[in-house]
Amino acid sequence: MKKIYYSIALLAFVALPISAQETYENTKLIDNDLNGTARYVGMGGAMEALGADLSTMSTNPAGLGLFRKSKAETSFGLVSQQDASKFSSLGKTNASFDQAGFVYSLRNGRNSFLNFGFNYHKSRNFDQILNASGALSNASQNKLTYQKFRNNVVTQSTDMTYSQVDHLYYTDLIYNSDSKTYYNYPATDYTFNQQSKGYIGEYDFNVSGNIQDRIYLGLTFGIHDVHYKGYSEYSERFASNADNIAGSLLADNREITGTGYDIKVGAIFRPIEGSPFRIGMYINTPTWYDLTTSNSTALIAGNKTASVGESYDFKLYTPWKFGLSLGHTIDNFIALGATYEYADYGSMDTRVNDGGYYDSWYDSYYETSSSDKAMNHNTENTLKGVHTFKVGAEVKMTPQLAVRVGYNYLSAMYDKNGYKDGSISSPGTYYASQTSYVNWKDTNRFTCGLGYTIDKFNIDLAYQYSVQNGNFYPFMNYYENQTASVEDNIASATKVNYKHSQLQLTLGYRF
Repeated sequence: MKKIYYSIALLAFVALPISAQETYENTKLIDNDLNGTARYVGMGGAMEALGADLSTMSTNPAGLGLFRKSKAETSFGLVSQQDASKFSSLGKTNASFDQAGFVYSLRNGRNSFLNFGFNYHKSRNFDQILNASGALSNASQNKLTYQKFRNNVVTQSTDMTYSQVDHLYYTDLIYNSDSKTYYNYPATDYTFNQQSKGYIGEYDFNVSGNIQDRIYLGLTFGIHDVHYKGYSEYSERFASNADNIAGSLLADNREITGTGYDIKVGAIFRPIEGSPFRIGMYINTPTWYDLTTSNSTALIAGNKTASVGESYDFKLYTPWKFGLSLGHTIDNFIALGATYEYADYGSMDTRVNDGGYYDSWYDSYYETSSSDKAMNHNTENTLKGVHTFKVGAEVKMTPQLAVRVGYNYLSAMYDKNGYKDGSISSPGTYYASQTSYVNWKDTNRFTCGLGYTIDKFNIDLAYQYSVQNGNFYPFMNYYENQTASVEDNIASATKVNYKHSQLQLTLGYRF
């Protein structure tokens, strides 16, 4: 990593009227889970060309055009993370309400239909425990703040590189107001524990059509509802020091709420008349989020305590998503699906609320925003394009009983050299209350399921196992010069993983 140049405040932390958020924090809002009906999950989500499932309206809206009868479904289940060490109030196994929706089918011709649908599903479940610990070899979080001051580029407290974390360490540890001297406390090791809770609920409204049973078209308007709560504790044990301070504890609470909306369009067509083979294509616009985030953060070191808290609004525009899918059925007993999706996560747009204007004609106030160019440049260097592959199969053992298997793969969104850069002159840095980050790697999801139909009723069961590994860093590395120096502040990566299971039940009725 390059040498860091800072412009930071010596004064107390104060709020600014503009706001934005940091790249790693924003990734919480752009990565979707595999969730929906148990049939969709059991087939690994590879149903964008097969269609006839409520969950497809959130990816390829044309999938609802294959419904010939109206249907209503609801899904719920359990999510478990057994490998983690319990922390705070979050349990290792938690109930989840995952989906509820319907499609209303109208016949408007011998071989044509017009369908209307609504579906709610939990696009992101934030319930997660993260544990990490490692040696520091005389590096420390407070030493990173110390280095910012040591380089004598401090100007004023409104500098965009002066974070909430810097403010806490400056207030509590590194500056002695009596001697007007800066200190740092090298650490021997650290421990990090974090729980996150909440969800993103997606409400989709769909209209789809079937033309001569050859071409299927669909349009979905989606509303996204964000509810995120995170709590973490980061502790360092200091090496021997003249002040006899054993260590420090940084406790952080953060909440993100807000809404967003997007539009999805898609098509499915059968290139060969009389053949069940079909091809699906779809485009999902960015989700245009309008969000509010707030935090309360405290630092405790020996008999010293400092705290800070902020609340602000910001906007976030997620990447475009493009998909291509294939589907085929054999004698109405076997269904095969495959899907490829691509989204350039590096194109995520973090935006600063910079004012607004009043429209007297409509008696309305409109808020304006602009791109946070510095943070977006960091996003381009930190995140990359994500490739998603889905394959799935369904076999009807009897006309009533179906068996399903699937596989879902996501390539890593983080560049292997990406890091949370505390030197960026951005509101996202200024409002940062945590310096840790994880470069998560590829995600592998393995699924299976069963389905049983009784007259107009169906009951479906799905199991999903997901695994993702990553490298955890307690803070960004600081290099004093091109060659090794005692002033370097380097923390080696700690390997972490996120393994979780989901058991899901769907109840449905045709009418």
